[in-house]
Amino acid sequence: MAAFSVLLTAQLVHAQGAGQKKGVMPAKQKAAAPTQDTTTLPPIKRLETAKAVVDEHMDAINKCDWQRLMAQYPDDVEFFLPGGKVVKGRAEVAELFRGFVKPVKDGGLCGLKFTPEHVFTVGDTINVSWVGNADFLAEPYRGADAYETKNGLMQTQVTTFDGAQLKLKK
Repeated sequence: MAAFSVLLTAQLVHAQGAGQKKGVMPAKQKAAAPTQDTTTLPPIKRLETAKAVVDEHMDAINKCDWQRLMAQYPDDVEFFLPGGKVVKGRAEVAELFRGFVKPVKDGGLCGLKFTPEHVFTVGDTINVSWVGNADFLAEPYRGADAYETKNGLMQTQVTTFDGAQLKLKK
């Protein structure tokens, strides 16, 4: 199965800003992802199984492919983030991922790759503990997500991802 992640743009900015204040900058950055349209939401694409939905999500996020990510979310999606924050709606979730798919130099986290360490499926909900690695991280980052699918789409996502906890290379 592919890897998993979600992020909160404000947390990403905080992690990047905190690193910059302390003089922590990525030592080496990968080339930017190909330019893509991150302003127009793509058509919704339903998949056959919960596993297919989550696999597509993980592959798309590991490739920083905003169009593929957003093709999975219905208008009434809800995203549960650390600290009890809930992001509601496709447009708001699009903002979260719009920040992620940017290169590190532009405040994003493109290049962060998520690999599952444990997967537990209950009905149409797939629970995953994962490890994230990237050239710009000083150490691997671990977390967990729960992905609830419905009618071939990513209906709800619960994540422990907190960009402020990432340790960037100096």
